[in-house]
Amino acid sequence: MVKSRSAVLDHLPPDVHIYEVGPRDGLQNEARLIATDDKVTFIDALSASGLSAIEITSFVNPRWIPQLADAADVARRITRRPGVVYSALVPNRQGLDAAIAAGMREVAVFMSASETHNKKNVNKTIAATLEAFRETVPPALAAGLKVRAYVSTVYGCPYEGAVDPQKAVDLCRQLRALGCYQISLGDTIGVANPRQVRDVLARVFAEVPVGDVAVHFHDTRGTALANILVAVEMGVTTVDSALGGLGGCPYAPGASGNVATEDVIYMLEGMGVRTGVDIDKLVAASQLASTLVGHEMPSKFYRAYMGARGRTAASPG
Repeated sequence: MVKSRSAVLDHLPPDVHIYEVGPRDGLQNEARLIATDDKVTFIDALSASGLSAIEITSFVNPRWIPQLADAADVARRITRRPGVVYSALVPNRQGLDAAIAAGMREVAVFMSASETHNKKNVNKTIAATLEAFRETVPPALAAGLKVRAYVSTVYGCPYEGAVDPQKAVDLCRQLRALGCYQISLGDTIGVANPRQVRDVLARVFAEVPVGDVAVHFHDTRGTALANILVAVEMGVTTVDSALGGLGGCPYAPGASGNVATEDVIYMLEGMGVRTGVDIDKLVAASQLASTLVGHEMPSKFYRAYMGARGRTAASPG
């Protein structure tokens, strides 16, 4: 029996919050160094679009990620709009202290669900990483900050292949007990499919409230939107994405990385799910970003939007 359109939409939440990660997760992979002034202008344009949460930078050692060496300057200089959450990644206590000094009110910690990727990424075992979080998360909470957590390689690891879903469940439980208000489950190399997403999230939701979980999909193999739809139908109301599809997967050269914010918003708004984002202002921010990084945005909606505008401009009056 085929479900009616209204029956399908009954399973969707009325609102979904977009957690924009382009200024951090997107720009950190770009070869061209972006000037601090341009980053500030870019983030301010994102703020003006109606986005409710923007991850602006990462307080990491500049030797690790030169692109984000100006984290403190960016954090101090952006225009903070009321109602918009501004966050930054912190790898350790030193990064946390720098973030607090720069006026951040929300930070994020990160780890992987697979041992090999975790060691490659942060040079620690999973157990050691969780222990290190005790030097970051409780002090952040004591200082009045909110703490978000990222768990990478939930659906697959470039070194180990398939990852046991129970690892995500266990990490979510521990991160929540530590005080992280939300855990973003990441498909780091873009290998997940909708059935796999449904299975992993069902296991997680059996032990962790759905409101404490966000999803972070990469579109390396073109399944990100389908995966997001499954997650939203299951009750997830926070979706990570990057403007224009900024960023890339280091394990799949030439492939797209982060799912594009415009594509996610187009899909959700078209189904009656409110995001609160002005798509025209978002496209203007994408145009700016494209100029800054020196290449076109992978976003399908962005390309269709710009193509349609070009055809209209070329039409005879």
